Amino acid sequence: MIEKDNIVTMDSAHSEPAALDSALPHTPELLSIARRLIWWMPPEEALEYPTRFLAQVMTLGTWNDVQAVRSVTGAEPLRQVLLNAPPGVFDLRSWHYWHHVFGITPVPSLPRRRLP
Repeated sequence: MIEKDNIVTMDSAHSEPAALDSALPHTPELLSIARRLIWWMPPEEALEYPTRFLAQVMTLGTWNDVQAVRSVTGAEPLRQVLLNAPPGVFDLRSWHYWHHVFGITPVPSLPRRRLP
């Protein structure tokens, strides 16, 4: 197993689908979305962290943002982000919505940050 950006990916010997483990393409549309939703870093850098970017889109993005991202990534990376969500990104409403979209029930508790 390889852990990157809080998503655990399986090597090719496993039958489970691997999560998105590389940077997203720097298309004008994704850069525009990154500029709006991850304002604290340059958009090119935001796309280097696909887990964070996708979680941010799933929580704060518009319907058009989600559709633009899905046209590039497909649905499976969004599902994988949900299953391995970084703590502190999803709000309760988005958390429940996406679990129902993907048919993942019962809906688990939101991920929590663990402080040492």
